[in-house]
Amino acid sequence: MKNTKLLPLILVTSLFFLWALTSNLIPTLIPHLKKACRLTDFQSAFIDSAYWIAYFVIALPAGLVMKKLGYKKAIIIGLLIAATGAFLFYPAAEQRTFAFFLLALFIVASGMAFLETAANPYMTILGSAETASQRLNFAQAFNGLGAFIAAFFLSKIILSGKEISEETLSKLSLSDANFLLTQEAKSLQMPYIVIGITLLLVAILFMVVKFPLEKINQETDTNKSSSFNLLQHKNVLLGIAAQFFYVGAQVCISSFFIRYAKFSAGLEELEAATYLGFLLMGFMLGRYAGTFLMQYIQPAKLLMYYCVASMILLCMVVFIGGKLSLYALIGVEFFMSIMFPTIFSLAIGGLGEKTKIASSYIVMSIVGGAFFPVLMGKISDVFNIQLAYLVPAICFFVVLYFSIKVKPVHESN
Repeated sequence: MKNTKLLPLILVTSLFFLWALTSNLIPTLIPHLKKACRLTDFQSAFIDSAYWIAYFVIALPAGLVMKKLGYKKAIIIGLLIAATGAFLFYPAAEQRTFAFFLLALFIVASGMAFLETAANPYMTILGSAETASQRLNFAQAFNGLGAFIAAFFLSKIILSGKEISEETLSKLSLSDANFLLTQEAKSLQMPYIVIGITLLLVAILFMVVKFPLEKINQETDTNKSSSFNLLQHKNVLLGIAAQFFYVGAQVCISSFFIRYAKFSAGLEELEAATYLGFLLMGFMLGRYAGTFLMQYIQPAKLLMYYCVASMILLCMVVFIGGKLSLYALIGVEFFMSIMFPTIFSLAIGGLGEKTKIASSYIVMSIVGGAFFPVLMGKISDVFNIQLAYLVPAICFFVVLYFSIKVKPVHESN
């Protein structure tokens, strides 16, 4: 039986890697489309909004589909939707239309919402409740690997390193200026075609591989009622709030990193992209370190320590700045790496067959990633990007509150 479970587990773990490729290209898309489509910081923040708001819109329908059809079919549907969005980047780049890019991103994220709604609870139930956080952090470590590859390699394919100012464009004819900007936009085509093809290939593998674990959803809950009252599940309520603010903080920190590195440390675009790779390497290493430390430290306590460390480092980012602050942000990525899977597993622990619908609610809270970057972009336009990093610092207070108030799984309702 163990052998029949191995390939499905590998495939599900690969999903954590795949959705990282799309979500962690956003820090590259923001400065890139800001340049190609001539956007302000506030306008460019809607790149985040288009992606993360899809989780709010799609997560609950994805949960209902998953409940009706099972994990496997929900994942296949998600992969096909995401591939469609990836392929739409080709015509969006040809037209260099910002709204078209936002539509493509929304469709990609809609597919990823299916994957996250299915894969996260799937990993938590494949073993004992006591090791759910550790197990999910291990799977999420592959998400960190995908984030690193997106930032360190794919960003270099997309970013040209050219600084295209209004003065430069004013010296060109209208047709030459449009050609230059369209060429910038077209650098997105090949990476997203490759991503789309990869998503299709993985969908085909899911279609042909047998899934013996499809029905594991009743391990602790004997109540067969399909109703789910959030007010009866305080851990879930706390988890929704914590995840809303955490994802908002995570998206803010990485999405404006290149912009921050140029403003505060004076780095050029490609050098800033290299540091972005180091930033997300810190995230990846933090996941592995967190998985190890959870053998000795309770997940909620480790989450509390990491929140405090993240807030201290963000104070350096806001009030000190310079190149040292880039290393502080790398440290923040290391410490916040465990937060999403740890919040998720602590919030849904002990829910049994209600896990799927609870998972949908928590995935919906990822919409925080659509709200806080827009606020941060507005602060950046009015003041500066360095001061705007107060936004993620404040967000971590809510995560800290969750880490203190969440109940251990054996006490949950």
